Amino acid sequence: MKRNVPAVCIALCLVILAAYQMMMTKKEAEASSAAMAPQEIKYNKPVPSFTLQGLDGTTYQVGGLRNKPLMINFWASWCGPCKEEASDLRRVYEKYKDRFDLYAVNVTREDRMVDVKNFVKQHDFTFPVLLDTEGKAAEMYRLLFVPTSFLIDRQGTLREVIHVLPPDQLEQRIQSLIQS
Repeated sequence: MKRNVPAVCIALCLVILAAYQMMMTKKEAEASSAAMAPQEIKYNKPVPSFTLQGLDGTTYQVGGLRNKPLMINFWASWCGPCKEEASDLRRVYEKYKDRFDLYAVNVTREDRMVDVKNFVKQHDFTFPVLLDTEGKAAEMYRLLFVPTSFLIDRQGTLREVIHVLPPDQLEQRIQSLIQS
């Protein structure tokens, strides 16, 4: 009987160690999945932060405090409504560019670079065009379809989500954003 005591102690220690490792692995997996879960998009709450490279080679940051309010417009070159709103976006940006920023985020994972460049040239975009090559920004913003625009105030707070609007309504929303 006394010979079995060390073997039982060793077996008990191994069982306890295995249980401890399983608990730690579970906690790490939960923490990892919580960190990877998309941040919830809510009105009057801070928007998720991201950094993307622009077509011009510059790196752009979204999220947090800003000097000017921001409109993020997710689009794709193959999207008919995106083509419809392109000239309105250009016009409103030219009119208010000293008072708000506009980032056109191309959902590049679902687009071809040659088509992106042609679209930008054809519509004479003068605002930054960001490339979401991996689709992570679109995923963070829970993008369902393009075009979708997010209006963000100087504090980095989501004020409104819009889709294609008539030019006068788009301008009203931009004016409202600037005044917020």
